[in-house]
Amino acid sequence: MTFNITSIKTSSNGAWQGDNPLNFAFPLLIVQTTLILVVSRFLALLLKPLRQPKVIAEIVGGILLGPSAFGRNKEYLTRTFPSWSTPILETVASIGLLFFLFLVGLELDLSSIRRSGKRALGIALAGISLPFLSGIGVAFVLRKTVEGADKVGYGQFLVFMGVALSITAFPVLARILAELKLLTTQVGEIAMAAAAFNDVAAWILLALAVALADGAGGEHKSPLISIWVLLSGAAFVIFMIVVIRPAMKWVAKRCSSERYVVDEAYICLTLAAVMVSGFITDLIGIHSIFGAFVFGLIIPKGGEFAERLIERIEDFVSGLLLPLYFASSGLKTDVTKIKGAKSWGLLVLVITTACAGKILGTFAVALMFMMPVRESLTLGLLMNTKGLVELIVLNIGKEKEVLNDEMFAILVLMALFTTFMTTPTVMTIYRPAHGVSMHPRRKLGDLANTEESKDELRILACLHGLGNVPSIISLVESTRSTKNSFLKLFIMHLVELTDRSSSIIMAQRALKNGLPFRNRFRRGEWHERITGAFHTYGQLGRVTVRPITAVSPLSTMDVDICHAAEEKRVTMIILPFHKQWTAETVKNMGPVWRGVNQKVLKNAPCSVAVLVDRGFGNGPNSPGPDASAAQRVCIVFFGGPDDREALELGGRMAEHPIVKVNLVRFVEKEGSGSKGVALRPSRSTRIEKNYSFSTAEIDREKEKELDEAAVAEFRNKGDGKPEYKEKAANNIVEEVLRLGQSGAYDLIVVGKGRFPSRMVAGLADRQAEHAELGPIGDVLASSRHGVVSSVLVVQQHDVARMEEASVKKLAHTDEKLEVIGSSRDGEISKEIEIV
Repeated sequence: MTFNITSIKTSSNGAWQGDNPLNFAFPLLIVQTTLILVVSRFLALLLKPLRQPKVIAEIVGGILLGPSAFGRNKEYLTRTFPSWSTPILETVASIGLLFFLFLVGLELDLSSIRRSGKRALGIALAGISLPFLSGIGVAFVLRKTVEGADKVGYGQFLVFMGVALSITAFPVLARILAELKLLTTQVGEIAMAAAAFNDVAAWILLALAVALADGAGGEHKSPLISIWVLLSGAAFVIFMIVVIRPAMKWVAKRCSSERYVVDEAYICLTLAAVMVSGFITDLIGIHSIFGAFVFGLIIPKGGEFAERLIERIEDFVSGLLLPLYFASSGLKTDVTKIKGAKSWGLLVLVITTACAGKILGTFAVALMFMMPVRESLTLGLLMNTKGLVELIVLNIGKEKEVLNDEMFAILVLMALFTTFMTTPTVMTIYRPAHGVSMHPRRKLGDLANTEESKDELRILACLHGLGNVPSIISLVESTRSTKNSFLKLFIMHLVELTDRSSSIIMAQRALKNGLPFRNRFRRGEWHERITGAFHTYGQLGRVTVRPITAVSPLSTMDVDICHAAEEKRVTMIILPFHKQWTAETVKNMGPVWRGVNQKVLKNAPCSVAVLVDRGFGNGPNSPGPDASAAQRVCIVFFGGPDDREALELGGRMAEHPIVKVNLVRFVEKEGSGSKGVALRPSRSTRIEKNYSFSTAEIDREKEKELDEAAVAEFRNKGDGKPEYKEKAANNIVEEVLRLGQSGAYDLIVVGKGRFPSRMVAGLADRQAEHAELGPIGDVLASSRHGVVSSVLVVQQHDVARMEEASVKKLAHTDEKLEVIGSSRDGEISKEIEIV
């Protein structure tokens, strides 16, 4: 059926008046958008275990919805995606594409290309030139083989094929590197710098290809017109750099954080300028996306203004509009056009040529720069990533009638294959050398801490944001026992990697200074204040401070933390609790951040401390470098390895001149020693509601001797300054809560209690609120009991005792079983008694 586009109405009068909504533009657009989003999100979920970028799912979804699969049913195709609706869908999608290319321009920092060095530049040039020449060679074959290909002029066809085979998709590559944990490696750094250069070169070549393309209807235009188009494009770029860039610097300065507010008028004008830039380049004869990309490039990077722009548009563009564009590419891809052995042979030829040119060119040059063979091959595979930018080039080629349906389908499948193969092949070939360092100092007790000899204490402190800074500084400062002690502090800012452009921007900028992410870049005033606070503390407190940023999906954030701890040879990791108390409310970061802490506690290569912050460091008693008021710390001791590690930390605090430390040791009442506490594996499916204790066998008599020695050593710290008190209590929960509710202490330090005393084991039947903190830590961390003190829960590192099992308590018994045994599946295999 033929439709006159001018006769299409926007909205219907409704089904009750006999109108079919699918015959009207806006209702049909809603149905198409919903269908595309549902299918692409479902495919993204299916491909997630394969760690494929989202663009793969969006393109495949479009192919499935188009004439290659579901569209073979003509009734479905004419109803859901009629030909008259194509310009409407593509117009809406093109708006998303325009702003996406603006975001890509914001992502690219040209200064990073200048700093990347000869190696990255050489690899980028090889990764462009050899595939470009290979593409020209393939173009000659296609012109003689594919029907209708020879109707296009030689110049534009050769350039389009060269560009199509030589592109590396920078946004997709950044996502793959982050997913594979390669951003912090040398390979990742070189790949990002080379891809950034490749991206800029690709857009220049694409502008050349569009300028050379023939007019509408295949009319051959004068070479003079192409020259005018190129000169006008160059003039546009110069105008943007000379005139618009200083103006945008002025705007960014006006919107700086010192003014506390970004004027909405500047945001609106900038977004309008994106569209005006696109209109001007379209007017010149170059595609509109080129103008948006150049405008994004000239905007100052790293300030509050750029961040606010990203916040305004990235979710709407990346989540809604961009999938429409790539799905529309799939809708235009008709795989049935590839018929016969000759066409499939051409597909194999194009894929082979694209992979060989990119991989071999990059591989050879990387070897020339003395890179190892495996890293050179990995770099070639990474630079072979296509995806987003490739699809844009192919769509422009089809729009300019340089590519017919068969060539378009062949090149789309090539882009899909090369991008799909990147992740699995890199995972197979390259395993980054996250070598296990054999440093022996994995817990505080391993460090020499005498007047004659003091080992350097290395701490990795993680934080979610600015709110964690005062408490972390106060805690670290309190452990700096004397002026002669050696303390190195690594501050790791944990940033969730999402599909949002800002996460990729942060990952890219973090690579400016090598390995790992050195947080010398700014992300507005927020980041500046974090790094500034710790650098100031480092200078005043005579502490070596090294800021690091981990940009990772939350599902694998623990891997980054544990790797950094191993690489930096730290003795203790400090984690912020997933809840943070403010003056009025409790801020909950959510169960996913809690899961990060749980996995770090399970897999950490050193001791771990979880800080439950209730304003620690915000009061007048904060132990900063210049503080004078004493800070009050209480160590709660029941016995066992975790409690001894907490006591060791408390001993360091006791030597600080302005930290007042009290040790409260809980002992059993006389006459209560005849009964033990029997535990057995919990059969509850909700493991987080039961406490977990270690399944390792231990000598409890020896443990008691170690406890006594640790207490005696602590009491001699600080020339006898620490206060010592023993408590014999029937109800230890009430006594512990009394300590936390009294307000007498700024910080209470407890062990996790994986090897519980009989008193702690008696709490095994309590319903746990935060089981990962152990029974005592959970009691103090609960928001239901009115505890006002901050809490630090310490877990000692011990490889032999890492296995834990969820348990529940039986009745008291007079029998005395020996130890905790473990079964094959890691659970406690028999009833045990703590005696």
